[in-house]
Amino acid sequence: MKDMHSGEPLIHPDVRIVNSSLGRFTEVGQGTVLLNSELGDYSYTTRYCDLANTRVGKFSNIAAFVRIGPTDHPLDRASLHHFMYRSADYWPDAGHDEAFFAHRAGRRTEIGHDTWIGHGAIVKPEVTVGHGAVVGAGAVVTKDVAPYTIVAGCPAKPLRPRQPPGIAERLIALGWWDWDHGRLRDALGDFRTLTAEAFLEKHGG
Repeated sequence: MKDMHSGEPLIHPDVRIVNSSLGRFTEVGQGTVLLNSELGDYSYTTRYCDLANTRVGKFSNIAAFVRIGPTDHPLDRASLHHFMYRSADYWPDAGHDEAFFAHRAGRRTEIGHDTWIGHGAIVKPEVTVGHGAVVGAGAVVTKDVAPYTIVAGCPAKPLRPRQPPGIAERLIALGWWDWDHGRLRDALGDFRTLTAEAFLEKHGG
């Protein structure tokens, strides 16, 4: 059984974390790479995920082999190859193209609170996945995903709402993901047993 009672991040073997931050009760699965990214409280990745230049909200569920914010090669130049910007690896008198790396790092991907990114999905740079949304396994997300919407396919397209619009708006307004740890524990039974609408009625949303 995992012991996450302290709130400290749980980091599995063979993880690489560069210029990234982890919230409380987070978990980083085996073989995952985090680059210039933020993982919000209670969010987790399972095995072999790759997140670059990404901000993940709270309570996000990221399945195995997901890639978020994959870096691109320049399409408008004479070559696609990274010798153009990783030049110091090839010639001792050439420096890396730092402006290119800065541009790449600035193309941020945003993953909202209480989201689920399915196995093997890819979410492209500069895409926002709204609160409560679901990305199906194997999807390639090239456009923003509205809150509480389920998308799937390549390229990903909306399948159906996860919750009716009125319920979705009330859940966002309630913002239960900002509750403290004790309040979440007090409401655990309701999270387990009540419908979203009944939960909102009881908890004032």
